[in-house]
Amino acid sequence: MDRLSDVDEVLRVQELRNRFLRYTREAYALLPVIDHLRILDIGCGSGSVAIELVRLSGSDVVAIDTDPSALAKMRRRLEADGIDNCVAVVNASLFDVDLADESFDLLWEEGVLHLLDRMNSLRVCHRLLRPERFLVMHESVAWFEQTRHALRRVGFTFFNQLLLPRRSWWTDYYEPLEARIRVFRQTRSAGPGSERLAQHEREIAMVKADPERFDSGFFILQRS
Repeated sequence: MDRLSDVDEVLRVQELRNRFLRYTREAYALLPVIDHLRILDIGCGSGSVAIELVRLSGSDVVAIDTDPSALAKMRRRLEADGIDNCVAVVNASLFDVDLADESFDLLWEEGVLHLLDRMNSLRVCHRLLRPERFLVMHESVAWFEQTRHALRRVGFTFFNQLLLPRRSWWTDYYEPLEARIRVFRQTRSAGPGSERLAQHEREIAMVKADPERFDSGFFILQRS
């Protein structure tokens, strides 16, 4: 294999991740209608959620991530879908991106904020949002419960939530990924993709050991 990303393409990892877009749509439906939304997708990766947000809102999206290879893939997908003029792709972190205060109506993140400094990331999100607008987080239930106490201190109030079915990350993502990797290892050589396979296998082992630890939900917060 010539590129590490080829492993994910053979395993159809994106197809597994896209199974969760139905929850993105359900969470979006919990928001009040806001005309002419300005949306920021935090940690956009290769763009599935940003593309879905464009379709759901009919609005433009600013999408940020620190992974240049993922952003390159995203740009190709945007061009293929004919919506490259609807998404501004920015190679930057939440802490470094040059965006004006109170310039967004909706901030959206799926599995990113738990990787960052909790208080600093919430403060930046608060700064970027217009008053009474919304931050939607897809995070583990356990992480959110640990974060709940800090929300009002930073300037957020709890608005609504959508909890995913129990063990869904295991049943819908990691268990089928494990099966695909098993077949992959039996039928071909990973070559340069060996480390990527090992990364997936480490994640699978972690989730398999305690699937309910990774139960998650979409948590909708409103800037006070």
